[in-house]
Amino acid sequence: MADAASWIHLGRMDELSRQDSPLHRLDPRAKILATGAYIVVVMSLPRHALAPLLPLASFPLFLLIAGRIPAADIGRKIALAAPFAVLIGLFNPLLDRTPVVLPGGGELAAGWLSFASILVRFTLTVSAALLLVATTGMMQLGAGLRRLGMPRVFNQQLQFLYRYLFVIGGEAQSMLRALACRVPRLRRIPWSAYGSFTGQWLLRSLDRAERIHRAMALRGYDGQVRCRRETAFTVRDLVFLLAWLGVFAIIRFATIWTP
Repeated sequence: MADAASWIHLGRMDELSRQDSPLHRLDPRAKILATGAYIVVVMSLPRHALAPLLPLASFPLFLLIAGRIPAADIGRKIALAAPFAVLIGLFNPLLDRTPVVLPGGGELAAGWLSFASILVRFTLTVSAALLLVATTGMMQLGAGLRRLGMPRVFNQQLQFLYRYLFVIGGEAQSMLRALACRVPRLRRIPWSAYGSFTGQWLLRSLDRAERIHRAMALRGYDGQVRCRRETAFTVRDLVFLLAWLGVFAIIRFATIWTP
């Protein structure tokens, strides 16, 4: 059971963000703006579009290769959230039976195209967001968002939400490990015990959060999350941003004018 919890490995993105590569050294604002524009372009394409999505895969592939990020780490996290995307488009083939002529001459219900499009868009956008975190880190990402004008209170909430996922995950792993030691042959938690387990998990997490807050207050926390290293927006960052914005614009406008 503990292995199942560690499979998610919440801290893996932070570990990857501590690598040193040209992509990691870019200003967070350039990567945030490029990724935001990428997600907008992906989501703005027609709902039955599949072919125009293929060239857009170049952006996450570039981030994956330039950032030296293992594809398996990103793939595991995409697979973890994939059921939600499947659930969203699951009934499209049943609700949209309009025939669409394929390039080869065959026909297919439009619902299948929209279902496939949802899965492809999900994979592209989630992988781009994960790679943004893996090549930037949450602290630098928060600093970049703050310098782009995000209100401080929202920025702090985002930072704490991310950090307290580790607290909750750590408490769950400790409880699962303790349960495995007490009942070695138990393969999974019985359904009847989920209520009690969840309640204890919440109480332990709240107690741990309170101790963390007191420790932060003793160390002088004044309501502002500070970053140890502030980056400057250089010509290299501008070239990266403008180059990818140009690629996204070409793909998007080429799709608009496709007969």
